[in-house]
Amino acid sequence: MHVGHLRSSLIGEAIKRILRAVGHEVTADIHLGDWGRQMGMIIFGVRERSPQLPYFDESHKGPYPEKSPVTLVDLEAIYPDVSARSEKDAAVLDEVRRITFELQQGRPGYRALWAHIDRISIEEIRLDLSRLGVSFDQWFGESRYQDRLAGLIAELESKGIARESEGAIIIPVAKNEDKKEMPPVILRSSEGAALYHTTDLATIEERIKTFRAEAILYVVDNRQALHFEQLFRAARLARFGDDVGLEHLGFGTMNGPDGKPFKTRAGGTVKLKDLIDTLIGEARTRLAESERLSDLTVGETERVAELVGVATLKFADLQHDRKSNYIFDLQKFSRFEGKTGPYLLYSAVRIKSILAKAKEQGLVPGALALGSGAEERALAVTLLLWSDEVWAAYEARAPHILADYVFELAQVFSQFYHANHILSESDAARRGSHLALAEITLSVLESGLDLLGIVTPERM
Repeated sequence: MHVGHLRSSLIGEAIKRILRAVGHEVTADIHLGDWGRQMGMIIFGVRERSPQLPYFDESHKGPYPEKSPVTLVDLEAIYPDVSARSEKDAAVLDEVRRITFELQQGRPGYRALWAHIDRISIEEIRLDLSRLGVSFDQWFGESRYQDRLAGLIAELESKGIARESEGAIIIPVAKNEDKKEMPPVILRSSEGAALYHTTDLATIEERIKTFRAEAILYVVDNRQALHFEQLFRAARLARFGDDVGLEHLGFGTMNGPDGKPFKTRAGGTVKLKDLIDTLIGEARTRLAESERLSDLTVGETERVAELVGVATLKFADLQHDRKSNYIFDLQKFSRFEGKTGPYLLYSAVRIKSILAKAKEQGLVPGALALGSGAEERALAVTLLLWSDEVWAAYEARAPHILADYVFELAQVFSQFYHANHILSESDAARRGSHLALAEITLSVLESGLDLLGIVTPERM
């Protein structure tokens, strides 16, 4: 995984949590691209390196090796190399297409090699996503639908929805009112290969007929808007489910200081795990400078650094309207002040510290009894907005609404904290009310961060 996979993972996880918070039953499916041309590229690259392997011998009849002939390191080198070459060399591209077609048609050696590639890739993807706190209920990929495609295409042809055009099978989806050209959906190319639209249609059919979906949300970047407009039109023509909601939740790109998609200094793609490691390292450095965790073990300190680093990354992304591009500034988003993940974690930890000290002193939260203080009333009013903000984020499919809210709540509590002596308040009723406000604030703040997929440490 690289930074190009980051936003779909973080935004999708947050939207999933928000949907569940308002009462929906949600099934999250990663829908891996495990069957398209990228697999043909890797098989091509492996064959170039090791043509003697049995996977490429069409006369091979015995079982194939259980141990993979390639490692993750090999895959990371092969794919970008062949991808770049296929853009410049028509012969390479033609061969990749042929390999992809033979894989999809069931060539045994290619299928066996594909199984190794698939397993290695998923193991690594699971590790990266687990570090981000992102999870899926289904780990389905395009390959799941391969055996359904011929029947689906035949059915759509029999209904007059799909037709032949220049050797390909297409679904015309243009409408008279279209202001721009709307290309047809290509179900099967003139070379006989199934394409993304084909497997996407089969996926919609299964989700509606098997999993009884009432709405299907796709968290995919804005550049795929045309693809989804074509797909949804084709699905409506196919009548898979007229009342099922189909939504493309597009998002912008995460850019570097130059305003272009985030890259390494050498211009290469940034691996997701490297970005996470960088942010954890930055958090580790800042925590060490503060000397607040000097009494923790190395393992405990590392856990806090990981939580802070991941919070930095998540809040930096989710505070922006998902539809917009944004510039990722490591130094800015790693600060412990301002609109950042570390600031919000610190705000929550500070409230935990207040409540812990109160408990040590035998002080407990009491009944709410708001006084005349402006900061006290502002905090109470902000807390009352919680359910409205969750609902607004749900209706707009917009995590940044929640991000704005939790940041405002943290700021309002800080103003309340500085205006009132919570633990040293001599009036017991007033002190109990202040502790109750602190306790409610912590609950709402942590709930909001949890919906964004952010975990708060006990100390920081």
